Amino acid sequence: MKGRYYLRKFLREEHLPTKFCPGCGLGIVMNLFLKAVDESGYKELSGKFVFVSGIGCSAWIPSPYFKADSIHVTHGRSIPVATGIKLAKPELKVVVFGGDGDLAGIGLHHLIFAAHRNVELTVIMCNNMTYAMTGGQAAPTTPYGVKTVTTPYGKISKELDISKILVDAGSSYVARWTTAHPIQLKKSFKKALEINGFSFVEVYSQCPTRFGKELNMFKPVEMMEWFKRNSKVLKKGETIENGEMKLVLGEFVERKRHGYCELYYRNILGEELEKWR
Repeated sequence: MKGRYYLRKFLREEHLPTKFCPGCGLGIVMNLFLKAVDESGYKELSGKFVFVSGIGCSAWIPSPYFKADSIHVTHGRSIPVATGIKLAKPELKVVVFGGDGDLAGIGLHHLIFAAHRNVELTVIMCNNMTYAMTGGQAAPTTPYGVKTVTTPYGKISKELDISKILVDAGSSYVARWTTAHPIQLKKSFKKALEINGFSFVEVYSQCPTRFGKELNMFKPVEMMEWFKRNSKVLKKGETIENGEMKLVLGEFVERKRHGYCELYYRNILGEELEKWR
């Protein structure tokens, strides 16, 4: 029984249990991320990681629960703050948690240019396809035709494919899974933490409280089954084009590029950091 809860060593007991809605997928994301950290050999988070998050349900994953330094910033501004931390403390792992409203809506321009510069950040975007915390408004990732409180007749624009945008922008690593694909998701978290450059993992996460009811799915298991029925894992050499599939999953890019902070220290400050030798 003791081993079943071994990941609690990374969490602040005084803040447990979490405040996520019953059935929310964010608990799954938190658990799999901490498993990836543990399996990567980290005994603790403090002194090794800094977590940055903006506004939204997903932003509460690291703060106040993780035993580590974390910064909660204004809506959509987590990426520039995380970039500043990485430049000041390049030896730390800087991880950003956010939702699709925070990262793909309010802060999309920051997200794109961090990928373009290949800043050495790990960004995890929990995509529940709506602005869940603020009432269920349509987000850039809300699928075409879905009714929300701001699109009562159905959304008339197609959803943005954020992972594809960040592949094109120049990311070192981009992957996308759902909470119904835990093994693949954990492996991508581990890989994202190892990459020297900008790494991005998008997670389709169920929100029965807000988005689920728009699809007439009120139970979390219904949404996870919907994820499985309406997803396709890309094989090597296939494109990201969605076609008839709503959820295209897989590892979309993994490439070696010099990171922005590495080049900044080398070319501007004239320093070679031990971390990058």
